[in-house]
Amino acid sequence: MNYLSLENITKTYGEKVLFDNLSLQVTKGQKIALIAKNGSGKSTLLRVVGGMEGVEGENAKVWMNKSIRSAFLEQEPEFSDRHNLLEATLDSDDPQLSAVRKYRLALLHPDDEQALQLALQDLDALKAWDMEAKVQEILFRLNLSDFEKPVSLLSGGQKKRVALARILLSEPEFIILDEPTNHLDLEMVEWLEDYLKKGNITLLMVTHDRYFLERVCNQIIELDLGKLYKYSGNYADYLEKKALRIETEGAEWEKNKKLLQRELAWVKRSPQARTTKAKSRVDAFFDLKDKVGKNRVETEMQIDIKGQRMGKKVLELHNVSKAFDKKIILDGFSYKFKPMERVGIVGPNGVGKTTFINLLTSNIRPDSGKVILGENTVFGYYTQDGMQWVEDKRVIDVIQDIAEYIPLEKGLKLSATQLLERFLFSRKQQQVYVSQLSGGEKRRLYLLSIIMKNPNFLILDEPTNDLDILTLNVLEDFLMEFPGCVIMVSHDRYFMDKIVDHLFVLEGDGQCIDFNGDYSEYRQLAKEKLQILKREEKVVAQQSKEVVQKPSLITFEQRKEINKVEKEISKLEEKKKQITNAFDDPLLTPEKIQTLSKELNDISQLIEEKELHWLSLNG
Repeated sequence: MNYLSLENITKTYGEKVLFDNLSLQVTKGQKIALIAKNGSGKSTLLRVVGGMEGVEGENAKVWMNKSIRSAFLEQEPEFSDRHNLLEATLDSDDPQLSAVRKYRLALLHPDDEQALQLALQDLDALKAWDMEAKVQEILFRLNLSDFEKPVSLLSGGQKKRVALARILLSEPEFIILDEPTNHLDLEMVEWLEDYLKKGNITLLMVTHDRYFLERVCNQIIELDLGKLYKYSGNYADYLEKKALRIETEGAEWEKNKKLLQRELAWVKRSPQARTTKAKSRVDAFFDLKDKVGKNRVETEMQIDIKGQRMGKKVLELHNVSKAFDKKIILDGFSYKFKPMERVGIVGPNGVGKTTFINLLTSNIRPDSGKVILGENTVFGYYTQDGMQWVEDKRVIDVIQDIAEYIPLEKGLKLSATQLLERFLFSRKQQQVYVSQLSGGEKRRLYLLSIIMKNPNFLILDEPTNDLDILTLNVLEDFLMEFPGCVIMVSHDRYFMDKIVDHLFVLEGDGQCIDFNGDYSEYRQLAKEKLQILKREEKVVAQQSKEVVQKPSLITFEQRKEINKVEKEISKLEEKKKQITNAFDDPLLTPEKIQTLSKELNDISQLIEEKELHWLSLNG
């Protein structure tokens, strides 16, 4: 079944052509990822698909199958300011979700027994308990618990998670996702990965998470110079097939280049191209010139900046503790950084990863202990909220305001213009105002502004957000060769695995574990430990069962007491069943519900006491 069809789509902004005469089809079961360089128009194309942007061209056509349920996750979702977190998450016309919403809002105000009773009746009538269980799981997995917090007070990351939860709960057949893994911690990303792998979901998404591309997608399409290139398979298949395409294009480009040189020589010596044959040859020359001019060049950032010399003492933490009210971030943590270390910081959202970084840089003071910075240590701190540009400044001015040049190896210098070129900003684009850059291009400029200060200790807080795969590859190469320390927080598992030597694992309650390995090794070990724990629990449960069943020498008096207790337990179980059934009466008053609840609680406690007595008699 066809879900989406784009035909002859063109989109331009001024002189910039994002895509030209583009066509695409999405059919049931496809899981398609759209990748491209920053500023190429990925998000714009998704907004065209979602009906939020118009298109150009007489024959342009955008068709979406109206018989299926579809949903679109934007990078910056919007909500009604009148809603709280729970209302925004469960904002739906679906009867079951509406019933769950009514029930969960009633739970927030348990004193209103009538509202809770009506909500319970709706859940039963609509058989919505399975949906309630799904809501519970998704809210838990995405760490959405502050239900009464107004939407207007939520962070950008919280809003993104609320929007994602709302989409997953609506159970669409076709989902369009723009950077779904941004603002998720690593365990959330892994859970979402497993969720989206389900065969009944069709996807069209923009993501730069390469493990996500590898494990979820069955087709990758690349938007390159306004055209789409399609690759069946996952990320590994894409890399292999793209390399083959580039090789083929390179051979074709060399052939066209030679033809162009011959034609150029002919056009230069030709008179005014008087004959029909000459005119056709001139036309062919300009067609060929245009074809060669459009050849895609894979420019890479080549960064060989000379870092400042590090001293023997880099950075030391001595018995550092930090807490906010009752929330403990660190409790007596000590560590001495060594030159050239590569450390990743992992832990669930809200555990204090950014606070940990701010303790290192002394932006936050510890409650106790000391943070000692080496004399020659110079931080370069890339923060999530650090991009505070003057929007009417040109790109070149932003960098030149920091420094005119930076030192390279062997006594060479690199000017701001040259460095920008190595960061994929052409001479023409350097004259563009910051306000005209895409989100990814602004991130790339921000990263460049950090490196321009020539630090020897890089601290990177989610540096991969919004960066394209080409930029990520080259940034990884740079960090692996960087002549200093690197410490990072990132939800990009692929990026983390390539860079870090060991991890600081923040486990909560002030505990920080130093794990010698990369993120994938840590997760594999954690899964193995969990499996061992489950097996041990199963063995203990089985042994307990065998102990209970094991025959023992019991006296006649004990046997009489056992029979008596068993009869009492049977009568209590029957009474418990009657009370439970009484809750089904739709005419129950709040007072009666309260009375039955107390009776049920009393009987349950009595049954537990009798069962413990029975176990002791059989011991």
